[in-house]
Amino acid sequence: MKLPAIERTLQKTFQWIKEIQEELGTDNERMAWHALRSVLHHLRDRLTVNEAVQLAAELPMLIRGLYYEGWRPSIVPIKIRHREEFLDLIRKDFQRNPDVDPEKIVRAVWNVMKRHVASGELEDILSLLPKEIREIFEESGGTSA
Repeated sequence: MKLPAIERTLQKTFQWIKEIQEELGTDNERMAWHALRSVLHHLRDRLTVNEAVQLAAELPMLIRGLYYEGWRPSIVPIKIRHREEFLDLIRKDFQRNPDVDPEKIVRAVWNVMKRHVASGELEDILSLLPKEIREIFEESGGTSA
């Protein structure tokens, strides 16, 4: 039996993973998946519930499931305002690999998101972030591919 919706989401998910691998310069699929999860979760938790849901609607079905994993909408948005606080969250997710550059992780995932998520949605997300955190994403080239 073939289920086209599942085949499409798998294909799209593997495309995102491949692109993140290319951005990071690695052949490690697990690292790319972990990077995607880390950035999406910490970005999601910094957004309002409405904006988090709007972003989810733009994601492939399988990645949307990853995005919603462990979400607690009653405690968001979290009040992280500074660059290092945000990067420390990413760093903590990669504590078994201390050589990972959290800024590079954020930029890699954001660059892939820019190729697959509507630019208007990405602009909305950036507008909600404090300046110091927004700058991490903008340093990857803002919202245009």
